[in-house]
Amino acid sequence: MISLSTPTKPSLHPNNLRLQFRPHNGRLRNTSLNFPRKIKLKITCFAANQPNQQRQKKQKKKTMSSSETEPGIDPVGFLTRLGISDRIFAQFLRERYKALKDLKDEILRRHMNFRDFCSGFELLGMHRHLEHRVDFMDWGPGARYGAIVGEFNGWSPTENAAREGLFGHDDYGYWFIILEDKLREGEKPDELYFQQYNYVDDYDKGDNGMSAEEIFKKANDEYWEPGEDRFVNNRFEVPAKLYEELFGPNGPQTIEELGEMADAETRYKQWKEQHKDDPPSNLPPCDVIDQGKPFDIFNVITTPEWTEKFRGKTAPIPYWLETRKGRLAWLKKYIPAVPHGSKYRLYFNTPDGPLERVPAWATYVQPEGEGKQAYAIHWEPPPESVYKWKSSKPKVPKSLRIYECHVGISGSEQKISTFAEFTKKVLPHVKRAGYNAIQLIGIPEHKDYFTVGYRVTNFFAVSSRYGTPDDFKHLVDEAHGLGLLVFLDIVHSYAAADQMVGLSHFDGSNDCYFHSGKRGYHKHWGTRMFKYGDLDVLQFLLSNLNWWATEYQVDGFQFHSLASMIYTHNGFASFTNDLEDYCNQYVDRDALMYLILANEFLHILHPNIITIAEDATYYPGLCEPVSQGGLGFDYYVNLSASDMWLSLLDSTPDNEWSMNKIASTLMANREYAEKMVVYAENYNQSISGGRSFAEILFGAADNDPSGRKELLLRGTSLHKMIKLITFAIGGLAYLNFMGNEFGHPESVEFPMHSNDFSFSLANRRWELMERGVHHDLFSFDKELMALDESECILAKGLPSIHHVNDANMVISFSRGPFLFIFNFHPSKSYESYGVGVDEAGEYSVILNTDEVKYGGQGLLKEDQYLQRTISRRVDGQRNCLEVFLPSRTAQVYKLTRILRI
Repeated sequence: MISLSTPTKPSLHPNNLRLQFRPHNGRLRNTSLNFPRKIKLKITCFAANQPNQQRQKKQKKKTMSSSETEPGIDPVGFLTRLGISDRIFAQFLRERYKALKDLKDEILRRHMNFRDFCSGFELLGMHRHLEHRVDFMDWGPGARYGAIVGEFNGWSPTENAAREGLFGHDDYGYWFIILEDKLREGEKPDELYFQQYNYVDDYDKGDNGMSAEEIFKKANDEYWEPGEDRFVNNRFEVPAKLYEELFGPNGPQTIEELGEMADAETRYKQWKEQHKDDPPSNLPPCDVIDQGKPFDIFNVITTPEWTEKFRGKTAPIPYWLETRKGRLAWLKKYIPAVPHGSKYRLYFNTPDGPLERVPAWATYVQPEGEGKQAYAIHWEPPPESVYKWKSSKPKVPKSLRIYECHVGISGSEQKISTFAEFTKKVLPHVKRAGYNAIQLIGIPEHKDYFTVGYRVTNFFAVSSRYGTPDDFKHLVDEAHGLGLLVFLDIVHSYAAADQMVGLSHFDGSNDCYFHSGKRGYHKHWGTRMFKYGDLDVLQFLLSNLNWWATEYQVDGFQFHSLASMIYTHNGFASFTNDLEDYCNQYVDRDALMYLILANEFLHILHPNIITIAEDATYYPGLCEPVSQGGLGFDYYVNLSASDMWLSLLDSTPDNEWSMNKIASTLMANREYAEKMVVYAENYNQSISGGRSFAEILFGAADNDPSGRKELLLRGTSLHKMIKLITFAIGGLAYLNFMGNEFGHPESVEFPMHSNDFSFSLANRRWELMERGVHHDLFSFDKELMALDESECILAKGLPSIHHVNDANMVISFSRGPFLFIFNFHPSKSYESYGVGVDEAGEYSVILNTDEVKYGGQGLLKEDQYLQRTISRRVDGQRNCLEVFLPSRTAQVYKLTRILRI
């Protein structure tokens, strides 16, 4: 064990699983990455500048050897800032940063820039090419033969195959297949071999009727100056003469007859002498000066007028574009090689025999069903049917009120709901309820519906259970139109182990996307574990993030279950208070570097993107900037809060609740609090075989009709108080799962074999909001969200907790000009309870959980809503409020008038 050299040990999370770190005030601002839009080439003499370049390389190597000298970069910056001295973990961070730089260098050796590396979807998968064809590319390094089989070729493994050699697949195992459009009967092939068609812009433009010869003649007449087109029209003249001189009948027959070839300067002077009487129009006014140095470049000397004229010329691209024909002309002449909506698969011949796979980069997939193998669907709607975005993205709000949803269970009927139904019915409810963001679970395609969407099979495809890619675009567009941000719960920590539809054994080998052996499988879930150290796997995952943000314009990601990927034990291990747990042999350094790259690249490519970390182990530096040794997330999820509430409700008597535990768990860590996403109850408590809070609180009322009224009062009171204190004491982000805002009384159970594939519990009972306690709970939740919208409570800084009394079961804290008071005692009310406040003045109640309209008793009368401070020091504050606190109620006061003493 390595002890810290600081006087006190770093304060830890209440569950002793994490260090406390102060969040960075802003997201990535300074970064060393650059994505150039234009590439400028500069020709220089290598030999002449070689000594200078060597000196520069040595200086650069010397500079890079000490990372601390790089401006704005400190691999252990957040440890230094917090005064934490741990030699082993600091060394781990430095080595990780050096490995990250080496990884970036390796990326740039294979890719032009990082933007290209993160945009693999622009090249891989199936894409329409302008030259009347479809190009397909996918990665299968273990295969020997690759082909596309589908409805369009009768599922033939030989008709559309990759060519042999580099034209079919490269050394990295990327297979390239060209599917040529078929010429219609009676049509002649194009005059130009590389004839292009404009499929999208001006798609109804037809052939202009000009032949290729006429267009080239027009280019020569309008673009080239007299004499300049000589070598264009007679481009084989010079090579033909040279060939005749060397190999013709009068050419030299032996080496001796060939003689020595004169140097370039002599030949140039001879050529000038031969053409001294040629018309000026045939010769450019150029001359070449040779400095006589070895390996030197030639300096071209021209007249200023000619140079200006030459530089003023633009490339003759418009003439070439005139040869491009419209989409209707293409449809008239060709039958699409792969029609829109066609089913297809990737065929591999491997050492173990032939395989058929759903392509890894497929954007629309029909999973297995009714004994049929899954297949990809080519999604290429005609331009007039392509979805056109209507709404712009909303601005990122000061605080996040996130509404977590699952599309499939969002309807009232016993079936799988669709994107269209969700858009029509749920989105207006989310807006009416006062939330400003939605977080969607289970959007990428997955094989089994009962897995909730966490065993992903096709990472680039929206689940076909809910609708088409355009249906999902419409959902996102409508959400943006309502002012709602759209986040995805992204699962890059593991993948489905299904071979016929997923990535497992994709090309017949075991080490394509995943680790081989035991490390390639999750120890408890049986899912496959990605090989994050492989460059091709990195490109796949980073491009996947960029795909969702680019193609579907999502606004952020919650990275699911980071502990599964960060540790080789998948997070199922006991953690001590020592930093060694986060840098020992069980830590997957490649996974950490992937997370760093994901945050770094996402924030550069999409500056307003939001990334949220879900990590039960609270890895040090989750929300610290990459430049200071962190992982670069914007928020992290406080998983302990919902677990604490579940434990209290399920197994702890009401009078034994600890106020100190509640306050410390919800606060989690003051240094990191503003980066915290907190929720009272999460989807796991209802989806993963557990029970919702409403089911725990109100379920007993059905079993005991005699005490129903008292049990309902207890349930509604605690439900509101738990929601309010969780919301008010947390950071800048609050999350609620669909239905919990009105106390959905039933857990979720997806159809599976154990329940005879019943949908009876795989829905939401929205009709309950119209009556009874569920209407009251929804009214309170809506009022709470509206309060934050109008008063910006979550953006008023961190709460100052100044009163926590376990004996009285009272918690009081302030947040900006607001005062929150909670009495959790199950039976005791306080007529005049004193709590401290710093500012003297008048305080008015703006929210009271005991109001009748929220299902309360209305014990606090109207004349008690306005309170004036007393000049008495309480709770370390200069002033005091004496308030009436009924049992199991909470009140929110706002300072409305300041009194100057």
